[in-house]
Amino acid sequence: MSTQSIIVAPAADLPDWARRSVDLANPRIGARALHASDDFFAEVSRMLNPDPAVFIPGKYDDNGKWMDGWETRRKRTTGHDWCLLKLGRRGIIRGFDVDTSHFTGNYAPAVSIEATVSDSDDVATLKAARWTEILPSVSLGASAHHLFAIASQEAWTHLRVNIYPDGGIARLRVYGQPVGAFDNPNLTYDLAAMENGGRAVAWNDSHYGSVSNLLLPDRGRDMGDGWETRRRREPGNDWCIVQLGAAGTLEKIEIDTAHFKGNYPDRCSIQGAFMAGGTDQSAVTQSMFWPFILPEQPLSMDAIHTFVGEIAAHGPITHVRINVIPDGGLSRVRLWGKVKE
Repeated sequence: MSTQSIIVAPAADLPDWARRSVDLANPRIGARALHASDDFFAEVSRMLNPDPAVFIPGKYDDNGKWMDGWETRRKRTTGHDWCLLKLGRRGIIRGFDVDTSHFTGNYAPAVSIEATVSDSDDVATLKAARWTEILPSVSLGASAHHLFAIASQEAWTHLRVNIYPDGGIARLRVYGQPVGAFDNPNLTYDLAAMENGGRAVAWNDSHYGSVSNLLLPDRGRDMGDGWETRRRREPGNDWCIVQLGAAGTLEKIEIDTAHFKGNYPDRCSIQGAFMAGGTDQSAVTQSMFWPFILPEQPLSMDAIHTFVGEIAAHGPITHVRINVIPDGGLSRVRLWGKVKE
């Protein structure tokens, strides 16, 4: 019996401005492709897939070679191809990763990106909108990550991606910071949620899954849709650090071990602190000495654990350190609280 080989694109070597950002084009937080001038070979929605691009030798569909990204047909007229995207959250954009992984003789030679603010996803309305160029035309190469920082300080809701004249892009990451998520100081929000600007800062191990998965909406789809460390064979415990979308005071904590049955942590605890500045590395160093917001609590398999009365009194915090003891997997972490006024 033959097996089909799959080649996975390597991850980008992200600069600091990207590591400190949320991917505003992630469909898991509501981003979606609205329209493309052409996507004959590969539909535009694939370009937003949060998973790395793959190449499957020998895979074809009715239109030709199957490609994991957005690919237009060879243009035989004047002009260029383009698409309209809705960001998952209105946000300030710090830059892009335009990834052409696995596109070699068919990549787009150049790209530019425009942005607008709109309450409508209607294509005709967006076509008539006033667009601002935030990434002037830049050249692209074959099968590579292209990282572009921008200086825009405005918050945007939609993008128009132009490729010149045609071709393919495997993935587009839009790195930035959501704004306007906390518009009522009297409401309780999930301060760690990715759609509210929460981000994974650091971790000691993420052998399976990703720390960022802890901050996604909904319950995990499977064990891979969470954060799981390797089996610990030495003293101590595993941990990760999360920066909240805004400084606030926690009122309820939810730890979800969905799908983790023989590999959930025995216990967990959470430490927290207010950090007015510093680097991600300084947070790692300081986090060992942060006070406990949630003292050690037992966990069980495949369940949502809710803590309210167990939360220690504390002032506003910007960062938390989530300790899993001694190791294991979590699916989601919800940190409900009020934003500091």
